[in-house]
Amino acid sequence: MKYGIIGAGAIGGYYGARLAQSGQEVHFLLRSDYDYVKEHGLQVDSCDGSFHLDTPHVYSHTEDMPECDVVLVCLKSINNYKLRELLLPLLTEQTLVVLIQNGIGVEQDVEEMLPGIQLAAGLAFICSAKTEPGHVNHQCYGQINLGNYSCRDEQRLLQVIDDFNKAGVKAGQVEYQEARWKKAVWNMPFNGMTVALQTQTNLLLQNKATRQLIYDQMMEVIGAAQHLGVKNIDESFAQQMLAMTDAMTPYSPSMRLDYDFHRRMEIYYIYTRPIQIAREAGFDMPKLAMLEAELRFIEATYAPTLV
Repeated sequence: MKYGIIGAGAIGGYYGARLAQSGQEVHFLLRSDYDYVKEHGLQVDSCDGSFHLDTPHVYSHTEDMPECDVVLVCLKSINNYKLRELLLPLLTEQTLVVLIQNGIGVEQDVEEMLPGIQLAAGLAFICSAKTEPGHVNHQCYGQINLGNYSCRDEQRLLQVIDDFNKAGVKAGQVEYQEARWKKAVWNMPFNGMTVALQTQTNLLLQNKATRQLIYDQMMEVIGAAQHLGVKNIDESFAQQMLAMTDAMTPYSPSMRLDYDFHRRMEIYYIYTRPIQIAREAGFDMPKLAMLEAELRFIEATYAPTLV
């Protein structure tokens, strides 16, 4: 199949490069490092084996890209207002768009923007960073789960999963709501807490007080998900996420990196939207609501024009 990558940074660069290395036709949209990658190629340093793409298909505008069978959207969700313009040149009636983005509610908003679009959620469990132009550093993990939101062709979704597995990326299918809320169990505590306390994931778990707070926040997410009828999510999943993070390389999540570089943070879809959805259903997440307020304050102190 023909793949398009929108947002070829730490996540899109890694997954797209893996697919290209395995023989798939992959077209990358690049912005700041387009000229560099066009001349020098794309380097992936990975715990699962490093490699270099000498001549990837790269573009600076989607108008120059071909129509694609599958588009992986790996932009930060704060840029989703650009998606209609970016996606339209790539779409056919059969195109599947996979939103590999953090948060709750992104698919609903993109569907309102582009009625009839076929969407799936891509839930990546990966530690990866773009360290310099044309250079992705994949530190650990890498699994991706896909949840069907509005894909009418189940075989296409299954083919994407198969292509990932053949490319050396462990992939599977999960129910959509389960996928989104399970990812939130990790994202909501760790993204914001590394910003609020200016630390990394390992130090949060090595301290008894903050480990308990992380657990409590995870249980708020699990409680909200259960209240909303999400299946296969309970206290054991929180323990699983804690154990996974204990084994993880010390890591600064994407929100911490955005804070470090004074970029706007993904507060709306990671915090505001799920807290609102849960509250409307009669379930409150007080610890995470407090963290959301702290993040709003922090963002306003370095970038008041962004809030």
